[in-house]
This record gives sequence, C-alpha cells and structure tokens, in this order.
Amino acid sequence: MSETTGKKILLASPRGYCAGVDRAVDAVEKALDLYGPPIYVRKEIVHNRYVVETLSERGAVFVDKTDEVPEGARVVFSAHGVSPAVRSEATARNLSTIDATCPLVSKVHKEAIRFAKNDYDIILVGHQGHEEVEGTQGEAPEHIQVVGTPQEVDQVQVRDPDRVVWLSQTTLSVDETKETVARLRQRFPNLIDPPSDDICYATQNRQEVVKRIAPNVDVMIVVGSANSSNSVRLVEVALDAGAPAAHRIDKASELDADWLADAHCVGVTSGASVPEILVRDVIKKLQGLGYPQVEEVKTRTETITFQLPRNLRTKLQNAGKTGAGAKRVPGPDHTC
Repeated sequence: MSETTGKKILLASPRGYCAGVDRAVDAVEKALDLYGPPIYVRKEIVHNRYVVETLSERGAVFVDKTDEVPEGARVVFSAHGVSPAVRSEATARNLSTIDATCPLVSKVHKEAIRFAKNDYDIILVGHQGHEEVEGTQGEAPEHIQVVGTPQEVDQVQVRDPDRVVWLSQTTLSVDETKETVARLRQRFPNLIDPPSDDICYATQNRQEVVKRIAPNVDVMIVVGSANSSNSVRLVEVALDAGAPAAHRIDKASELDADWLADAHCVGVTSGASVPEILVRDVIKKLQGLGYPQVEEVKTRTETITFQLPRNLRTKLQNAGKTGAGAKRVPGPDHTC
C-alpha cells in the first residue's frame, strides 16, 4: 500500500477574500488603470503581504502617514477605515481621495458617532493599535475606550453604568468577543448591544468552517499575513476547536514539511484578505508532499458584494469603462 493512500486535504469553504477586501483591492487596481501610477495608498490597502507587493509593482505607493503623500496627489484610504482627523489632513493637503473603507467598518463608525452624540460611554472591543480600531476610536475619542481581552474589563471606568454600549472591531474571534462582552455585562448589567452584529459575516463564516474541520485534521494550515487579525484568529480558533496543531503562512514556500510528520489529514483555509492563488499554491505543494485528495468542506455560500467607491465609480463611467456601474462580481484572483 502506498504511503500516501488515504492522505487528504480538507479545504475550507468559505475562505479568502471577503466583499470588503475584494472591493478595496479592486479600487486600487481600477484607479491605477484609470489614472495611471502613482496611486498613493494610506497604510496597507488590506493586510496581505502578497497583495501589497503586487500592487506596488503596478505603481501603488504605500505610505504610513497622510503627510507622506505629495500635495494635490491622489490617495486611497484602506479597507480598515480612517478617523476624521485623517480626512481633515487629506483636505488640508488638497488630496483627491478614494475611500475604500469596508462598508461594514463604516457601519461601526456610524454607530460610534450616534452613541457618542447621545452621550453614552462606548466600550470598543478590539486590538489597541489596529488601524480599524484607531479609525473607529477617532470618531469620538472622548467617549470610546478600547478593551482587548476579557481580563481588561476590570479596568474599565464609566461615568454612568446605565449608559454604556459595546461595539467591536469587525475581525475578532467570535468566541473571545462573547467572553469579553459577558464580563462587561457582569460589571454593567444594563449594557447595550450594538444595533446589529459588528463582527463581519466573513470573519464569522471563516471561523465557523474552521470549527467544523479542526476536530478532523492532524494539522491546520491558515494562509494569511502576520498582521491580518482575522487570519491570526483562525489559527486560535482551529486550536480551540481541537486541531492538534495549526500554523499560519503567507505563501506555499513557508510550508514546513516537518509539520506534516505522521499527519494523514491536513486542513487548509485562508484569511479574508488572501487571494485564492495563494491557496492554490499551498494545495499544489501539499499534493507534492503526498496529499493527493482534496475534499472541500462547505458551511456557507457567500453572495454579498459591494460597489466600488462612488467617486471612482462615477469617473469610470464617465471614462466609458465597461461595466463600471454594474453589480460587482467578486474576483479572488485580483493581483495575481
């Protein structure tokens, strides 16, 4: 009997690009096609090294701060969103902006603005220093405090325990967020929930299918970059759900054959900012290492799409670009 007989890959579905990431990457690509390089991008358009490197090769220039963009130039705001202060900086420098903020992140910004206007204390569950958290907190810094873990809840101080609301970063672990909120509710029994779930559908769906796969694999491989919150969370979710081992890699060349020692079943998934080409490369390498069978495990069918930012869409239509105003069709192979 061959050593590879029975060895297989369980491939998670859904995986990879979410609608917000697809829209943001497409916005940079369309801007490059329409205006030509350079197109400046504040921060990484999405947290994926391959995407950033490939867009850089096409003429996108990634900067950390708005004042690094030449006055009067064109800049794209990343999918993670920006604070009002950043928008003011862009206006002061006479920059032409394309706002690629994920609509689901924008929803959290609007919630923060509304609750701050009504003078609530807002507990933002998220990772301090993450661009999305900085953008949301910037909407009402005097009302918002960030809590990263359940253990940090005890440090929270509010003005009125009956006027407290919680919001969250969109890419968190669903289970850990529930634990943090439960701790918050112990301290503040009248804690108000957000009007709708802040953790995005794609983050939840990718975690759900990993939970399904994890108990049945010997090792889980998560494709995604180190600064991708949702990718890092998938590793944690896999381990919590019963995978004996889980590893995050950016690309197939980082796959360590030693991880597969005695492994008969390997799970594979990818974070919401990962193009499908990277997953295919990992599958190909695993097959070369003796895992010929690929079985897709599907828990959801995702149909959500977001249109391009309005001002970019209008410019494309005016330029006669085919399909500029049509419904978006997700393109997982962007940048490949």
